[in-house]
Amino acid sequence: MNWIAQTIAVTGVTLRSISQRLGSSVVAVVGIAGVVIVFTAVLSIAEGFQAAMSEKGDPRRVIVLRSGADTEMTSGLGGEDTRIIMDAPGIERGDEGPHASAELFVIVGHPMKRGGGDANVPLRGVSEAALRVRPEIQITEGRMFTPGTNEIVVGRAATRQFEGLEVGRSVRWGEATWQVVGMFEADGSVAESELWSDARVLQPAYRRGNSYQSVFALLETEGSFQTLKDALTADPRLQVTVVRERDYYYEQSQVLQTIIRTIGFGIAALMGLGAIFGAVNTMYSAVASRTREIATLRALGFGRSPVVISVLVEALVLSLVGGALGGGLAWLAFDGYQTATMNWQSFSQVAFAFAVTPSLLARGLFFAVVMGLLGGLFPAIRAARLPVVTALRQL
Repeated sequence: MNWIAQTIAVTGVTLRSISQRLGSSVVAVVGIAGVVIVFTAVLSIAEGFQAAMSEKGDPRRVIVLRSGADTEMTSGLGGEDTRIIMDAPGIERGDEGPHASAELFVIVGHPMKRGGGDANVPLRGVSEAALRVRPEIQITEGRMFTPGTNEIVVGRAATRQFEGLEVGRSVRWGEATWQVVGMFEADGSVAESELWSDARVLQPAYRRGNSYQSVFALLETEGSFQTLKDALTADPRLQVTVVRERDYYYEQSQVLQTIIRTIGFGIAALMGLGAIFGAVNTMYSAVASRTREIATLRALGFGRSPVVISVLVEALVLSLVGGALGGGLAWLAFDGYQTATMNWQSFSQVAFAFAVTPSLLARGLFFAVVMGLLGGLFPAIRAARLPVVTALRQL
């Protein structure tokens, strides 16, 4: 009998005998599934945060900040600066004028629905062109605020996370009272965590004079980025930095993503060791229970390699079942779960949803296979080295 035929025969016998060791097999599957659930759940936080921060929006949209500033919080632009920026070449224009919005960004303290403690909520003052710059934003309840009034519209995610921001409610920050007149959606982007008002009303409310912190603009084409950047950086009246919006938010998300991924891999590694030992115990039990069978096969002329492969295949099957089970449960439990966390660059809350993506499920399944194969490796070697004569004498 050739090597391939031997391998198929021994592997078939091995897989059919799993039902005889159902208890230990279930322990191995559950252990691997538990690790995959935790691994997937933790990393889905990073995936969801990255999706909200940097994977949404129009690739033509750019942000202009003061030179040297890496966030809106540290940026500052005068009213004349914003006028020069919005007149620059490369920005899309319509009948209403340039598709560019000079904006203000302030932080207000507001209680969260969960726990009731105050959190930093981003309140953004925008210009009339804000919706033309962000065409994906849709008012889904109520209406847009009226320019010149103390009215605000609230992102869908902010409404879910923070207390008293439903349409029709009034809120007070500092010396001003604001009326919530609308709710908007922004395709799950970071904008849904924000509150919007008229920038010209927000300026005196927070003693900002005629100053802004950024200009959001929509380019004529993606290739117009360099045209705009060159025009603004070469203008001696300005000291500004031009960056694509996606790149800006991607950089802002890196600190938290690094922390989450480090914690996630650390927890998964520690739990993975336990799952590996569980798999080792299961596969050693399998080898021990099949001592007579393995010895008989070896006495009949079966080689060591088919025996090793059969044990590894069993470990692989158990790990695949555990990985698929863990991934499926993680997807059911966590995908789309809404939460909020601190954006360490702007020191404000960002609401987002856990994202159990296909790539994350694939990584979880790969991790399960690695655990299973490592757990089956030493038992497979023991099975291959089992002396035929000694094994037969023990029976």
